[in-house]
Amino acid sequence: MTVAAGPVFSPWEIPFSYHGSWFGISPVIKENDYARDVHLVSHQTGMHPILRLVPTTAGGRAETRITAAPHLLTWAGDTGRIDLAYQSADTVRVRGQGLGLRLTAADPVLTPFSGPYLYRDPVDGSWVFTVYQTGRRYRVTLLHGRIDGFGDQALGTAERGVALAGEDGRWEIAIEEYETARPPYAARAGFAEVAAAALAEFAAFRDAVAPWRSDRTPAAELAAYVLWSATVRPAGFITRPAVLMSKHWMDKVWSWDHCFNALALADGRPDLAWDQFRLVFDHQDATGALPDSITHSEILYNFVKPPVHGWALRRLGGTEPAEEYRLLARWTRFWLDRRRVPGSPLAHYQHGNDSGWDNATTFDPERVVETADLAAFLVLQMRRLAGLAARLGMTDAAGEWTREADLMREALLAELWDGDRFVARGAHSRRTWSSTSLLDVMPIVLGEELPEPVRAALAARIAGHLTEFGPATELPTSEHYRDDGYWRGPIWAPSTVLIEDGLRRAGHPGLADEVSARFRVLCEKSGFAENFDARSGAGLRDRAYTWTASGYLILAAAYERRLSGPPAVATG
Repeated sequence: MTVAAGPVFSPWEIPFSYHGSWFGISPVIKENDYARDVHLVSHQTGMHPILRLVPTTAGGRAETRITAAPHLLTWAGDTGRIDLAYQSADTVRVRGQGLGLRLTAADPVLTPFSGPYLYRDPVDGSWVFTVYQTGRRYRVTLLHGRIDGFGDQALGTAERGVALAGEDGRWEIAIEEYETARPPYAARAGFAEVAAAALAEFAAFRDAVAPWRSDRTPAAELAAYVLWSATVRPAGFITRPAVLMSKHWMDKVWSWDHCFNALALADGRPDLAWDQFRLVFDHQDATGALPDSITHSEILYNFVKPPVHGWALRRLGGTEPAEEYRLLARWTRFWLDRRRVPGSPLAHYQHGNDSGWDNATTFDPERVVETADLAAFLVLQMRRLAGLAARLGMTDAAGEWTREADLMREALLAELWDGDRFVARGAHSRRTWSSTSLLDVMPIVLGEELPEPVRAALAARIAGHLTEFGPATELPTSEHYRDDGYWRGPIWAPSTVLIEDGLRRAGHPGLADEVSARFRVLCEKSGFAENFDARSGAGLRDRAYTWTASGYLILAAAYERRLSGPPAVATG
């Protein structure tokens, strides 16, 4: 059976990588810094460009056009082409015809002790770069053609690398990333078989997570590739297979981003979805708090992220109620026990970063703030805990969580609703204020739990934030609005997904449909950027962000299912 080749994309937008791999092929060598050439970029111990790949002809640089499909990266020039495919998570095959390749260390200007070191292995004749930044080796094995090394056995600022050419115009190599030693490389399959196997791996993933896709949801296949290619195998502090936020510079897992990736994977890859949800809880601290972020070699606890986990579990389902209860209870108790002013029923953030909306205007008057979104998320989380406790036969605990949820919902409405809108309250000053941030309408996630007049008022405010492309995070008429203002204007996937879900449960399906449709069109137009200019729809910041791809998949799947209607009921 022939497998369709999948979407074609630019590695300047989306890194070319492979499920489980810690490296990708990309021109992005650091935050917002795009090189002229693509590099092999590793994400172990940070983001590090390792090898520069430069096509050559007649001894000089060849001008080429670079395109990618899920299984194949191609340089096409006037005199030939080069193809690159993943054989496995740690090995790529590269072949050329009519073009040569110069493969050099990416950072020649370093101290004598931190630069890459190139030597020729006397055991198998391969060329090996050993790289301080990642603590790993990169072995180049010639399979066909000619390879010449230069600058070998040099440290410091000397340029070093290998050059590929073929007497018959053809050459082929394998490049491997590994730790200290491994058997000599042996080619057990031809290049075409390697590429076909990679395509089959992607196709199986795509068909699992987006079996519903149609010409009405044209970006679903590329969204699936963004998730598939950004997944890494367990290593370092990453204790499970993990979908990084990106294999550009946002190469971490943040402690609310992961929930949206889990939801996108839940139906087709439930085990991988549970790994996404569970990963941050592997690093829950003694107080029950989750870390701000996790990556290969770093865990940060200086901030937390909002407790959207009960909301996510409500949609995610789950097959381990006792484990879910244990993890979620500790996380909820952190907010109730450690983040409430004595005597206050409402919890507070210590900074905008805790909310996930780092610089939202809600936090302009004060930083340590009781906010309505936090109360709403905790109500949903405690509702989930009550349900889990009941399933586990923990009647007293179920009743206690229900009472806690009722008290917080009542406090939210009594103390932060001013009759027209939700306000924030300073944890120290106890004064209240309103803002023009979309954050202030996030209690819509409570849906049917809110009184109808409150639901209607929130829906009207959301409509005021709605641009051609979706809900702007700052009111577009606000003096604080900025086109590239992070959470002061741009459209983001998580806020969109949360609002769409809340509107639907609050009895405003028409507005929910509009929010969904505009965001889906935005992704189809501008890809899966970290966020988007709310006026123009242009992608901003990191251009290959997984929670954006997941947001598209979540909304597109629900859209397709609404069109197909409820499943038929068997009779007879």
